[in-house]
Amino acid sequence: MKLAALLGMAGMLSTMALLPYLVALMPLKFAASRAPMWAVLSAQVAQAGLLCWLLGWLGLFLGAQHGLDAPWLRAWVYRRPRNPTLHAHWRLAAMLGMLVGLLVAGMSLLGSPMHSGGMAGAIDAAWRGALASFYGGIVEEVECRLLLVSLFVWLLARLNRHQARPWMFMLAIALAALLFGAAHLPAAFAIGMAHTPILIGRIVLLNALVGLATGTLFWKYGLEHAMLAHFCADLVLHVALPLAGGF
Repeated sequence: MKLAALLGMAGMLSTMALLPYLVALMPLKFAASRAPMWAVLSAQVAQAGLLCWLLGWLGLFLGAQHGLDAPWLRAWVYRRPRNPTLHAHWRLAAMLGMLVGLLVAGMSLLGSPMHSGGMAGAIDAAWRGALASFYGGIVEEVECRLLLVSLFVWLLARLNRHQARPWMFMLAIALAALLFGAAHLPAAFAIGMAHTPILIGRIVLLNALVGLATGTLFWKYGLEHAMLAHFCADLVLHVALPLAGGF
């Protein structure tokens, strides 16, 4: 519960950082709300914190039975020595995140040329994107990797006398990645980006690529590596890409 509470607090802070990006992305939606802006935003922050706490606890509970965990955060929170068999691969996680971010950026630009809004607009989008990247690295990884991958592995293992096989982890990672991709559709619908089956499929599959990379890191090295990779991928997509379009 203590570790889950930390994830909940991190979820609240990262959601607060996301708010400037959301307000710029969907201004009409917030303007149409009858409730005061501060109440709407406060409710979103509180909801994200509560979900990260509860879903994080459930993911930790289910995943621990099969080696899916946040070992570095766990050792820090409970002030325990790290398992000597654990080896950090932070550079690998960061590099993989940036590479998959570049891959997604390149594929998303195929047939959709970048439109420049000028350097001022690019800088505005970049600082909002930098803040939003914390949400992807924390909240989305708690919900889609810590919870979903752990849940799918737990369910599949129950069919095999509670013994998880490698193919179960790979299937769980793929399923969670597809659901992660589909979770981006409501925002895409709201801003008019997904209005044909091809565009819908593209949004799901491109985001699923990020989920496959971070899911594999979660399985092999722990949640923290997945968080770092996701954060780096989002920096490429939401900071480097807008800045490149401003030149």
